[in-house]
Amino acid sequence: MSADTIRGKAAIAGVADAASPTGDLELHGRALEAAMVREALDDAGLGPGDVDGLFAAGEAMGLAEFLGMRPRWLDSTMTGGSSFEFHVQHAATAIALGLCDVAVSVYASTPHSDGKRAAAARASGGGGPGGGGPAGFGGGPGGAWRPPGPYPAMAWEMPYGLRMPIGAYALAASRHMSEFGSTAEQLAQIAVSTREWATRNPRARFQQPLTVDEVLASELICSPLHKLDCCLRTDGAGAFVMTSAERARDLAKPPVYVLGAGSGVSHSIISQMPDLTTTATTVSGPIAFEMAGIDHGDVDLLMLYDSFTITTLLLVEDLGFCKKGEGGSFVEDGKLGPGGSLPTNTNGGGLSYTHPGMYGMFLVVEAARQLRGEAGDRQLPRCDVAVASGSGGVLSAMSTCVLGSEAAL
Repeated sequence: MSADTIRGKAAIAGVADAASPTGDLELHGRALEAAMVREALDDAGLGPGDVDGLFAAGEAMGLAEFLGMRPRWLDSTMTGGSSFEFHVQHAATAIALGLCDVAVSVYASTPHSDGKRAAAARASGGGGPGGGGPAGFGGGPGGAWRPPGPYPAMAWEMPYGLRMPIGAYALAASRHMSEFGSTAEQLAQIAVSTREWATRNPRARFQQPLTVDEVLASELICSPLHKLDCCLRTDGAGAFVMTSAERARDLAKPPVYVLGAGSGVSHSIISQMPDLTTTATTVSGPIAFEMAGIDHGDVDLLMLYDSFTITTLLLVEDLGFCKKGEGGSFVEDGKLGPGGSLPTNTNGGGLSYTHPGMYGMFLVVEAARQLRGEAGDRQLPRCDVAVASGSGGVLSAMSTCVLGSEAAL
């Protein structure tokens, strides 16, 4: 590993997130963003005047104006659900290079309450907001993100019957089953293990225990994926504050150090994915692990994007915790759940905690809380190294961060 890396040079100093068992947060997106920025700064013991770097998955310039900030570093990187793992990497780099001192990444989206308002408006004879952005890219404050020109999947995939975004993940799951013999029961166990964690989280959307049979009995949405193989659709928001490792040590909470980070992109639309069973996490993971100087046995916590159960299975394989094709047998004993050997998605994940469209923010926030010993009833007995690995688009843009406590430096 080269000495010229970002390892240990930046740290997460404050975090915040908002979720509700009802799925509704009853605030519009901009108000939620402002609340999350304030809460994360309070968590760090900093104020708005300390911030000189602002990160948002989309339109960051208008957000800066809304917040009354005039940052000297602005980052609008938007890769869908993995945007915030990219933000960790980019912010750590900017801080290490002296381009900013205190960076904030923030996200808010309210699809659950927006949908209810739109339905009420239609029922009363009025109009309602249109649909969201293209598959895998959730809308946010100020309107949904749109690519320039027609969205490629609408031109080249959806006319042939592909239901988006679930159709893309169903293709990946079907291919994995065909090639490696993985089963619907094994995918269901991922949902069950994740739900076990959610029963310990009083803010989780779903908190009742779940069984494999219940997952398989839920509605078949797009074969082979059932309703309970799919993520939630809720309101949600979050933010994290980053600064130099030196400054973080003098702030309100124990620093969460960025030990390693990597990213990789393989395609945009699913028909162009080189291999439906292998994501660019095979690129991002090794980069992050090598930079951090860790191996798989050092990892105390995995925070993996779980838009669908197949997403989690692919990421477990692609990060190297088991061989390609062995993910089904690897997870079927419940090792991802409480008491298992590889605790994963301890907040309840996008399957049971919250999922407002771009879930990667919550991977970072939960990892930080576990590393600081602040996760309440779901706190791991030991947590010094956590891996947060996001997925954006349709298994398209992948980013992996290794985070650690003081003991991991």
